[in-house]
Amino acid sequence: MGLQLYYRTWGEGIPSLPILMLHGHPGNADCMAVFADAVAGMHPCVAPDLRGYGRSQVADPFEMEDHLEDLERLLDCLGWQECLVLGWSLGGILALELALRLPERVKGLVLVASAACPRSNHPPIDFWDQINTGIASLLNWVWPGWEWNIETFGRRSLYRYLMQQQTPTAYRLAHMALPAYLHTSPQARQALRAALQRGYNREGELHRICIPVLLMAAEQDCHITVSSSLATARALPHCTCIVYPNVAHLFPWEIPDQVGQDLRRWLSVQDWASGIPVAVPSDPAKDSV
Repeated sequence: MGLQLYYRTWGEGIPSLPILMLHGHPGNADCMAVFADAVAGMHPCVAPDLRGYGRSQVADPFEMEDHLEDLERLLDCLGWQECLVLGWSLGGILALELALRLPERVKGLVLVASAACPRSNHPPIDFWDQINTGIASLLNWVWPGWEWNIETFGRRSLYRYLMQQQTPTAYRLAHMALPAYLHTSPQARQALRAALQRGYNREGELHRICIPVLLMAAEQDCHITVSSSLATARALPHCTCIVYPNVAHLFPWEIPDQVGQDLRRWLSVQDWASGIPVAVPSDPAKDSV
């Protein structure tokens, strides 16, 4: 039976197709504010804390498929017969799964730093990586964007792999990373680990997703590599793909204005009533497929 998820809402009452926004691992609904704020006035948005994350805690072990039951139940509770789904990292994988599971309800996808067959090339992590990350996260929670913290601990922490642009703006937006990490349950970690150990790969099913898709990827992403994201983009029949240079897995916090502009642009040109995908002309400053 599906779990009643905690969720945040933005833009209630806007008469347009709503967007379900799904966070990554670790994460929570608050992490999706960067996207919801970008489309304010265009689409109503709902971002849940997924099962085992944030304020949607559970005591028992679960599998990744349980997320899909939870989300289908949430759509029913919201009364959404049709929606768009935006997913970041793990959220993008769940967005693809929802599109495969509920093709009559999911009318478009936005995939952020995600892939149907996620691959990583993350360097090994040592003790000092973890210590510096903990200190940097704690100080950034208390004093978001403090440059001394960025220079002293941030650049020596795992944030150097998560964000190429070590700027106060990026760290101010990333201040919510600490509570998201602390409220990610062991059950959620185990569910994701088990799925990856089984060799998760849905590339062979992507031809069934014949709706408009926007895929945003980071050139320097070592958590879900740009090559795995591009393989997903090529397998989707109607996908606009943007690869951002000089950013990494948390690029929506590195370049929020650019990401928001591109998201609004793509949403605005789609004819959701007809369901016919509309390609967005490529920007010469970015790679597109």
